[in-house]
Amino acid sequence: MVSSESSTLTAFNLAARAEELRVKQQSRDAEAEGNKLQKETARELEADRHGQAVVASAGIQPSVKPEKDFKDLPGSVTRKTLAAIASCESGGDPEVISSNGLYHGKYQFSPGTWESVGGKGLPSDAPEAEQDYRAAKLYKRSGPGQWPVCGQ
Repeated sequence: MVSSESSTLTAFNLAARAEELRVKQQSRDAEAEGNKLQKETARELEADRHGQAVVASAGIQPSVKPEKDFKDLPGSVTRKTLAAIASCESGGDPEVISSNGLYHGKYQFSPGTWESVGGKGLPSDAPEAEQDYRAAKLYKRSGPGQWPVCGQ
C-alpha cells in the first residue's frame, strides 16, 4: 500500500519534471526562432554585400540614400504608432544616446539591431527620416516586441 505522503511526493516530482520539460521545450523553440532570424538577417546582409560588390565591380560609385527616399515607410505601421514609440523611448530626440551608451537615436536602437535593418554607423548620427524608416522596417519584421515597454 502506498502512503498518501509518498503519493503526494510522486505527484509533486512529476509536476516538477513536467515543468522542467516545458521550459526546455520553450528554450529550444526560442533558440530555433533565433536561428531562423539570424539566417534571414545573414541572407539580407549577404544580398546587400553582393549588391555592393556588383556596383563596385561595375565602377559605379554607390550613393548614400538621400533623406527624401525614406519618406515611404515599409509595412503597415503608422507614423502615429512610431511617434508613440519614439516619444516613450527617447522623448522623440533623434540624437539621444542612452546613459549607458548602448542605445542610440529616436527609437533607441542597439548598433546590431540598426545594422540588421540596413543602417550604417550609429542611429543617433542618421537623419530622423532614416530612423523612422528603419524603425518601421524593424516593426514589420519583428513587431512591437522590439520595444518591450514602449511598443505596447
